[in-house]
Amino acid sequence: MQRKKSAIITARMTPGIKDLIQHQAKQAGMTVTDYIITCALGKEIVRVNGLDEILAEVKAQGRNLNQLTTLANMGRIQILRSDELIDGYADLCQKLLRISREVQ
Repeated sequence: MQRKKSAIITARMTPGIKDLIQHQAKQAGMTVTDYIITCALGKEIVRVNGLDEILAEVKAQGRNLNQLTTLANMGRIQILRSDELIDGYADLCQKLLRISREVQ
C-alpha cells in the first residue's frame, strides 16, 4: 500500500546544485523526491544496466508458457520439445539470480 506524500520540506540551493541533483536523480531512474529521500535516509542507490532486456524476455517467456499451458489444458495441443522452453526459461532465471546476488 502506497502512502500519500503530504509533508513538504523546502530547501534553498544554488541553481547548479539543483541541476546536479536533478541530473543524478535522472541517472538513477528516480524522481527528485525519491532520490533525495533515499540519499537522506542513507540507503544505497543501485542501478543495473541491461536489466530491462532480461525482464522483457522473462515476461515474454512467461506469456508463452501461460498460453501453451492453457492450450494444453484445453487439449488443443501437445507440447513438443518442452525441454528447450524450460531450459530457456531456467537460463533467464539464472541470469536474474546472478544479477540479484551482485546487487546484494
